[in-house]
Amino acid sequence: MNKSVSVKVYHGYGHTHNLVVYGHVFKHKAKTKQIYSNNILVNIIYLLKLFILKPYAFADVRLRFFNQIISNTAEADGFFKFEWEAENDIPAGWHDVMVEAIDQDGSVLGNGEGKIYVPHITQYAFISDVDDTVMISHSATIGRRLRELFIKNPHTRKTFPAAASHYQQLALSHTDSNQPNPFFYVSSSEWNLYDYLVETFKFNKLPDGAFLLNTLKRWKDLIKTGKTGHEGKLLRVMRILDAFPNQKFVFFGDNSQHDPQIYASIVEKYPKNIEAVYIRNIRPEKEAEALELLRKIEGKNVRACLFNNSEEAIEHSKSIGLIQ
Repeated sequence: MNKSVSVKVYHGYGHTHNLVVYGHVFKHKAKTKQIYSNNILVNIIYLLKLFILKPYAFADVRLRFFNQIISNTAEADGFFKFEWEAENDIPAGWHDVMVEAIDQDGSVLGNGEGKIYVPHITQYAFISDVDDTVMISHSATIGRRLRELFIKNPHTRKTFPAAASHYQQLALSHTDSNQPNPFFYVSSSEWNLYDYLVETFKFNKLPDGAFLLNTLKRWKDLIKTGKTGHEGKLLRVMRILDAFPNQKFVFFGDNSQHDPQIYASIVEKYPKNIEAVYIRNIRPEKEAEALELLRKIEGKNVRACLFNNSEEAIEHSKSIGLIQ
């Protein structure tokens, strides 16, 4: 294999008839190994490395899943997506997948391993925003957001008190501990931050899940990190719902940007698929607007909760039977 080519495979999701996995191909090994340091300079250098990338444009890629082999081509920024139907029934749980970058002769230039989650049909599924819903990010203010990114590492980033406890209880509610309810983390953050976010969530004991992030950014666009049109996030959430038409979903977001509007528009289209919508009230000046949208959501017979802290959200989840 060409040691200068690397393949990054992100956690995917699906069921027997609709499996999806994403990833990137790079022309050099991605610098993802984190040094957990209190030294601000070390943290800044690590973060910058995540944005100094050389994507492998239009690389030929090949997926291996059980005994299936599927070919595809990456996009101009090295991004690839595989969407396929399994040849055999796939049981619920996590399953290994491998993606290889190949040359014109079919020789393997590099490979990467990932996992795909298949939920049980009777389980709840949870779609959560990341920044300012779970993790304190100050997304509405670019200077404060960059400060959080630059001076902290995944072991010093703060999540909201009791957020992990709430999600842990939801992950194990109405299901067996060996088959937790699935979580999908949908964020405006870029794929550059995938390992950073996975480690932050792992360190803070949040449930494992599939991350759906935003287009890669280069170092010169770092100041625009976390900024994307809400249409992109809307489409990512709708793709998840389309992949699981028989699943009951619960949404989590905040009122710092567009989550209430996004979720209200999705409930308008998929009212029978949504069990509840939770919005963290981090901008009191937008509370009235959020409440108005949540009233529209409740008008579709979907439970809704605007909460100031996770203890309030936990009590609401207990009151409607989401947590046993």
